[in-house]
Amino acid sequence: MTAAAPDVVLLGNLLVDDIVLRDGRTLMGEPGGAVLHAALASALWEAKVGICSVTGTDYPAEALATLAARGVDLSGVRRLDRTGGRAWLLYEPAVRRTVHHLDCPSHADVSPTLSDVPAAWLAARVFHLAPMPLTRQLDLAHGLAPAAGEKRLVSLDPFELVRDGTLAAWRDVLTHLDLFFVSEDEWRLTGDVEDVFLTSLAGPRLRHVALKRAANGGRLLDLHARESRTWRSRSRRVVDATGAGDAFAGGFLAGVVTHGDVTRSIEQGIVSASFAIEDWGARGLMAATPDHAAHRHAEWFVTAEAPA
Repeated sequence: MTAAAPDVVLLGNLLVDDIVLRDGRTLMGEPGGAVLHAALASALWEAKVGICSVTGTDYPAEALATLAARGVDLSGVRRLDRTGGRAWLLYEPAVRRTVHHLDCPSHADVSPTLSDVPAAWLAARVFHLAPMPLTRQLDLAHGLAPAAGEKRLVSLDPFELVRDGTLAAWRDVLTHLDLFFVSEDEWRLTGDVEDVFLTSLAGPRLRHVALKRAANGGRLLDLHARESRTWRSRSRRVVDATGAGDAFAGGFLAGVVTHGDVTRSIEQGIVSASFAIEDWGARGLMAATPDHAAHRHAEWFVTAEAPA
């Protein structure tokens, strides 16, 4: 029997990463995928999390066991009877390149559909669409749009770039969203993000846009109030930025459902991302605990702000 709805439902990919470092060392068969990082981050703040995804026979069992041990509901994970999505992550001096294995299923084949969402989960408060093909994200956003009287927040992190050639499709998707996470690398339209959304992209439903700027932090736009706030990134050390944006989203959304304070939600996103970048792949987040997160949040944001 399917359990009651989680607070946060994460829909997206669980991929296997084969990492080639700049010095030639390799880390083969690392668990990856946006929803892995986002789920581990949300669980740091004790949100009830469910994952909708598709895995193959080669996805590391220990990663799924870790998620289950953190209380993440895997009832929405569909198992293939073959290998699943897999990619090479190639680290070059100035860039990281992603090359998908030619013999693995297509991106769409390892992306969940609306039918993968357990019926009981439709009562969840937040649905987050991690990077997937735009047509799949549109189908999910449309299908998850709340009916009259329902309170449901839908957020999205893009896979395809926001550019002139995809603008019409993005306008359609954005009508079904409450929150849009987008990085500077994914934004290819001319002009300031806030100006573009206020003049041509924001419908009556979309309220928040989180512009992620990697090491430079980010900016959260409130399109309804026509105001914004910035944040800066923090870390103990920087090893690998993989999953940092997904971890920020997971921490932020956990805040939305557990206390609803935007400032603290941003702080939780910053702390979550700091664990993601401290080790390769998902290792930093898998080693972190709610106690670690609470201690780091207190050190960075509570103690630092306490009056002398």
